[in-house]
Amino acid sequence: MISDNVQLGEGVVIHHPDLVNLYGCKVGANAKIGAFVEIQKGASVGARCKISSHSFICEGVDIEDGVFVGHGVMFINDTYPKAVGEDGELQTEADWQLIRTRVKTRASIGSNSTILCGITIGASALVGAGAVVTKDVPDYAIVAGVPARVIGDTRTREIK
Repeated sequence: MISDNVQLGEGVVIHHPDLVNLYGCKVGANAKIGAFVEIQKGASVGARCKISSHSFICEGVDIEDGVFVGHGVMFINDTYPKAVGEDGELQTEADWQLIRTRVKTRASIGSNSTILCGITIGASALVGAGAVVTKDVPDYAIVAGVPARVIGDTRTREIK
């Protein structure tokens, strides 16, 4: 489903429009969105990005231009999620604080990575497949592991 309130830039390709869930978000020009992707309200995807299948981009995530998001990448926007409050009633949007995440230009995020909230992934950085990113990733850094740690530099392609 692609909601009427989605802003799609010119030339956006959504390979299987019936197999995505996009609502209240912005997607930049010439971006490509794979099947089974959800992009929530208040999220933005820049121009010329590739968002691979089964990825979840939640409210509060801002992805700049030229970013690659691998298959099954999960973003998180709440440090302490709960279903109910102290009174046992279901929580509403008023009961939690949105924590924003930023992915800078030309970064690449490997398949099955989890990106915790409140961090920035630097320009041209590379997040290895399966990493759990818990803190900021510097520009040009290669990070991997659980939790993710710097193991190299994308400018030199050297791994430490």
